[in-house]
Amino acid sequence: MAFKKLDEDFWASPQLTEADVSQAAADGIRTIIANRPDDEEPGQIPASRMAELAARNGIAFVHIPIVPGGAMDDAVARMHEALTTQPKPILGYCRTGTRSATLWALSRSGSAAPDALIRKAADAGYDLAGLKPRLRSVEGDAARAPAKVFDVVIVGAGSAGIATASSLLKRKPGLSVAVIDPAQDHFYQPGWTLVGAGVFRPEVTRRPMAQVMPHAVTWLRKAVTGFAPETNEVVLEGGDAIGYRVLVAAPGIKLDWAAIPGLPEALGRNNVTSNYRFDLAPYTHEVVRSLKGGRALFTQPPMPIKCAGAPQKALYLSCDQWSRAGTLRDTQVEFHNAGNVLFGVAAYVPALMKYIERYGVHLALESRLVAVDGAARVATFERKAADGSIARVEQHFDMLHAVPPQCAPDFVRSSPLAGPNGYIEVDPATLRHVRHANVFALGDACSTSNAKTAAAARKQAPVVAVNVLAALAGKAPVADYDGYGSCPLTVERGRIVLAEFGYGGKLMPTFPQFLLDGTQPTRLAWLLKDRILPWIYWQGMLKGREWLVAPHLIGNAAKT
Repeated sequence: MAFKKLDEDFWASPQLTEADVSQAAADGIRTIIANRPDDEEPGQIPASRMAELAARNGIAFVHIPIVPGGAMDDAVARMHEALTTQPKPILGYCRTGTRSATLWALSRSGSAAPDALIRKAADAGYDLAGLKPRLRSVEGDAARAPAKVFDVVIVGAGSAGIATASSLLKRKPGLSVAVIDPAQDHFYQPGWTLVGAGVFRPEVTRRPMAQVMPHAVTWLRKAVTGFAPETNEVVLEGGDAIGYRVLVAAPGIKLDWAAIPGLPEALGRNNVTSNYRFDLAPYTHEVVRSLKGGRALFTQPPMPIKCAGAPQKALYLSCDQWSRAGTLRDTQVEFHNAGNVLFGVAAYVPALMKYIERYGVHLALESRLVAVDGAARVATFERKAADGSIARVEQHFDMLHAVPPQCAPDFVRSSPLAGPNGYIEVDPATLRHVRHANVFALGDACSTSNAKTAAAARKQAPVVAVNVLAALAGKAPVADYDGYGSCPLTVERGRIVLAEFGYGGKLMPTFPQFLLDGTQPTRLAWLLKDRILPWIYWQGMLKGREWLVAPHLIGNAAKT
């Protein structure tokens, strides 16, 4: 492994193997510092074993574990002591090397300028820009107030961020609120499935951001590079900091297209497409309409992902179009799902399986897309066999609808707000951060186990709004979220299985069963998806109108 040099005395690395320890000794490393807790992931070499390997190679070993997002003050002090007293040069490692680089920078902050430390880390491939306020604070030159402090700073102007801003200002118009997002357009992403089916025109799912931004907020059109909850600041691109009394983090989720080699280059040509991008959804419709037979592959990555039903929606609507065109009988359709079930809530599976059988779809569970050769039209999958072994299988395709793996944004994963899985770690009921009482998060980037859908954000936003106002008043949270999410599964043009459920898969239908049975395909649910929900989104949710989603109050607030 190529270790990454941060200065003359310190190198950083991802998780070391036994061979890497021998290499470190050959390279002259005299101390190894492990910054991972044991059992962070299966197969990880424990610290006790690494200590034995280091000793065998004549290398000192120190274990300073830090959990992602965890408090680091003690670890920084121990790291500083180790860097000062242990034999040099020193090699630090964790899962990716980022925690080691972070502790190195914080340990060096008293003897080097923040910008210099950040630049050295960047040269080694580690983005530590989000540490700048803390590095300034440790250095002693940043007891100054940030350029501007707002009552509430909202990171992200997607559905969750805009809805929260509007709900806050409906309740307290005089609040000073900043929304940070560089995007110039706002998208109704639930509509992209219907764009891919030729039902919606793409332009009806996009509006200028200025048109949906609440007039009373300050819109900062910059990218966020980090969080500094110790100083109540958000770090912007370029190093500027914005202060807050309460932070609401709603930065969304990262679609990691590059995690599948060959996929980014293949998209939009060679019949490789995805409804997960605005510019590609029309291409989905073009490919489906032109395909007259052959093999069509649809994929779903490991959870969590944005709208877990969306990969199936593309499958069903494509099959329905081929059925209507009379070409389905000439098309071999496969659905490769990295999970071990078709849908995570069992009550909806029987209705969905009827459509899998009706369309003659080959259902390949525990089959994950890992590579794409667009020019050759070959997709590579890793499939889990009954005995637990993993095999790589190449499949030729005439159409590929690919959904990328998804994770928290990079600046979230490397921040003090992140939990062990990289997402912003919040209480699942109050949506308040588990370590920072004046920080809340909602939408796709938070750690809650609910389905990541616009419907979930619509239910979360009022809860966050009232809890933010309580926090500003120095009070405990007054409302809770029940995990509600909705997934309208478009099983054919004109019919939808309307899945509505909360934490633990509990069914949470909005309408009585006699009016709309969500476990069965209905035309009424299609009308809701096609006509009503887009209007509710633009005219209700984004404007702070909380139709059918008034926050559930708890404690003393419920009694008043």
